[in-house]
Amino acid sequence: MDPHSFDSRAATWDDEGKVQRASAVARTILETVPLDPSMRLLEYGAGTGLVTQALRDAVGPVTLADTSTGMREVIARKIEAGELTNARIWDVDLTTQPVPDDRVDVIVTVMTLHHIENVSAVLAAFAELLVDGGRLCVVDLEEEDGSFHGEGFDGHRGFQRSRLAEDLVGAGFSDVEFRNCHEIERSDGRYPLFLATCCRGASLVI
Repeated sequence: MDPHSFDSRAATWDDEGKVQRASAVARTILETVPLDPSMRLLEYGAGTGLVTQALRDAVGPVTLADTSTGMREVIARKIEAGELTNARIWDVDLTTQPVPDDRVDVIVTVMTLHHIENVSAVLAAFAELLVDGGRLCVVDLEEEDGSFHGEGFDGHRGFQRSRLAEDLVGAGFSDVEFRNCHEIERSDGRYPLFLATCCRGASLVI
């Protein structure tokens, strides 16, 4: 994933229909995962922080991580303006850098994994960042034919649910569940998104 490709889009990101998508994603997460104001949340691949903004009142301290300088600058302006409170920014790429010496209760990542070549490495990093019993929420594209990004894209063409579930279990997660989340409608078709939730560590079922 080239962060520079997002830098030029950062200033107008919130004007490109992303607010509605972020609201729908946050609503599905809130309906699925029990959140409370004591929980520390990390959004990885946060963009301009729209999903975190939509979840802000449901959680405690928030950390927003993105490899794009332009996106982080927009987040910083939101924090300065008071649009994002009790928030900090991380410039970290979990595919190439060590996992920060910190722990969180919830990780949310939206439309990020399909840009990452080594998904397993990032999932393992998520497991390391989460406390035991912490929750991971992954929102991404259902498997598609490559039309979403078109020719020249070197990421994943969405994900097959069963394959991603295997990767999550392999990274140390349990209680993997999927549900429909949202649908991106464009002139070339509709692209459904899923929400995958899981728990770090052993199954919650006793």
